[in-house]
Amino acid sequence: MGVFIVSSVFQASGRRWLGLIALSALAGCGTSRAPAPSGVPGFGPDMQLSCVPYARARSGIELRGDAWQWWDAAAGRYTRARRPAPGSVIVLARTRRLPTGHVAVVSRVVSAREIRVDHANWASGAARGRIAQDQPVIDVSPGNDWTQIRVWYPRINDYGNTVFAAHGFILPRMQMAGR
Repeated sequence: MGVFIVSSVFQASGRRWLGLIALSALAGCGTSRAPAPSGVPGFGPDMQLSCVPYARARSGIELRGDAWQWWDAAAGRYTRARRPAPGSVIVLARTRRLPTGHVAVVSRVVSAREIRVDHANWASGAARGRIAQDQPVIDVSPGNDWTQIRVWYPRINDYGNTVFAAHGFILPRMQMAGR
C-alpha cells in the first residue's frame, strides 16, 4: 500500500519531488530535525523535515551527513563550483549559529550576485521545518565569489544582518562537465 501511495505521488504532475522528500526523510538526515509542516502530501504528523533530505530529493545529489559535510563529501563524486547554476546546491559552512550548516537548491540565477533558492527548515519559530521556495540570496563577498552570502527572511521582509560563509555549489551529475 505504501509503495502504491508513493508511486501515485511520483505520477502526479508537479508533485513528484514530494514523494522523493518523503523517501529521503525516512532514509535519515544528519541535520537537526524540525516538525514537518502540516498539510503537505507525503508527510505524517510525526515526520521531521530538514534541509538535507529536501536538498537531496530536489537535486538528486546523493550525499549523507550534516549539511556542512556535503562540500567535502562531494569531492570526486560531483562537480563543485564557485558560481551558481539552477539545480545546484549551495553549501553553507558550520558556525555557532548554524551548527550543522545548511544546504539549499538554486531555483534560478537572477544576476551575478543574486540567486533564488528553495530550502527547508531555514526559518525559526512556527515556520521551522517548512519549505521556502524562490527565496532571494545575495553574494556579499568582496571578490564576488559566493563565499559570503546574506539570506532573505520573509518574517522581516528583508535580508538578515548575518553574513554566512558558503563553501560553494555542488552540481548534480547531469550538469557535470565533460559528461
